Amino acid sequence: MSKLVTIYGGSGFVGRYIARRMAKEGWRVRVAVRRPNEAMHVKPYGVPGQVEPVFCNIRDDASVAAVMAGADAVVNCVGVLSETGKNTFSAVQAEGAGRIARIAAQNNVERLVQISAIGADAAGSSDYARTKGEGEAAVLAAYPDAMILRPSIIFGPEDQFFNRFASMTRLGPVLPIAAGSTRFQPVYVDDVAKAAVAGLTGEAKPGVFELGGPEVKSFSELMTQMLEVIHRRRLVASLPNFVARLMAFSFDLAQSASFGLFQNGLLTRDQLKNLQNDNVVSQDANGFADLGIEPITLGAVLPDYLWKFRPSGQYDELMKSARNLHGDV
Repeated sequence: MSKLVTIYGGSGFVGRYIARRMAKEGWRVRVAVRRPNEAMHVKPYGVPGQVEPVFCNIRDDASVAAVMAGADAVVNCVGVLSETGKNTFSAVQAEGAGRIARIAAQNNVERLVQISAIGADAAGSSDYARTKGEGEAAVLAAYPDAMILRPSIIFGPEDQFFNRFASMTRLGPVLPIAAGSTRFQPVYVDDVAKAAVAGLTGEAKPGVFELGGPEVKSFSELMTQMLEVIHRRRLVASLPNFVARLMAFSFDLAQSASFGLFQNGLLTRDQLKNLQNDNVVSQDANGFADLGIEPITLGAVLPDYLWKFRPSGQYDELMKSARNLHGDV
């Protein structure tokens, strides 16, 4: 019988790419999610019955253990960008990660991969970075031979970064951002999946790997490149810190005052804290080179999925060409 991998958060942005690659490797894939009925898109990644979404509550020992039963390898992709209800940073990124590692060790699971983030630091100023760091510590305490992947900002067709800001360009002539000088090293989602698969299949050694693409650019530079791809002219305005703090406070207050009816998906105070630090691979860190992976550039991928934000969508290039025609054709 083929081997089994359990992917916690396997229907999400990163998890679905890992699921697809593991299915291609011939593994049976168990996709552990909170809402299996919303994860049916993963089933066609393999032959019938090879990829199955199952219910799991990462905050509950019994639930985590049930979906791990019989697994040869485990990967945890679960994370949150902002807190909602009981899904707090601590509950998901620290306690949840530690719970998965502890149960994996108890079940003698052969390999464990934890998806973390560059900047993870148990002493970090933001709750996001701090709980990512605490999660890493909990994983290594329970499962010392785990592979921990720390990607920079991840891009790809389903990302919440370029898609979000490209959508904002439709609202007016100015594109406001916070911390425009902060540097990022964007990494393609499928390259992160390749790294995870290398760990799950035993092709790569355990340890901590920081994953960044071949380009380092500031937030403002990334927005400028995005605007070039979507053929829109907008003023990229990096907000002064005090203005950004006031906006983040107002959005957080609106979410609290509405008892969660308004979800702050714009800018939280914690995200603003996180944006104060560069998000690039450390000089001496293990990375893609150690895994034998050559990361893909932004320019090779962005046009493939941001075309829908162009003024004329998929017909923008055609209309641009037509405007350049002279005379009758």
